[in-house]
Amino acid sequence: MNKLKIAAVVFLALLAGCAAPPESHILEGQDQVKLRAMETRTFDTSDKNAVLRGVISTLQDLNFVIDKADADLGTITATKLSGYRIRMTVTVRPKSDTQMLVRASAQYNLQPIEDPQVYQNFFTSLSKALFLQANKVE
Repeated sequence: MNKLKIAAVVFLALLAGCAAPPESHILEGQDQVKLRAMETRTFDTSDKNAVLRGVISTLQDLNFVIDKADADLGTITATKLSGYRIRMTVTVRPKSDTQMLVRASAQYNLQPIEDPQVYQNFFTSLSKALFLQANKVE
């Protein structure tokens, strides 16, 4: 009986050693540049706090729950739970004296979202929110 148990343990150890390594999802080269271009937009304003407020409003309008917001770092992390899990991190930083750079990074179940339409929808909503804020429309 002991020999059978030892054989089973050895077999399982060998079987585990044959498992394929997890697929790497790290993008390289041109793919990374394309993804960064999808994730990034420039807005003509020097008011970082207004952009951060606009990002928070936009995420909430899109049914995200704000997990963490740090005005000093210019980062906002939010999660959307509605049958699936989407996590988005948005970073706001000055590009120049008159422009802010906004980068949004989204994940679906810990996998990066690479669909340009997702980012386009977010930035379109953000543009509208910033326009409404600038014109003091509630």
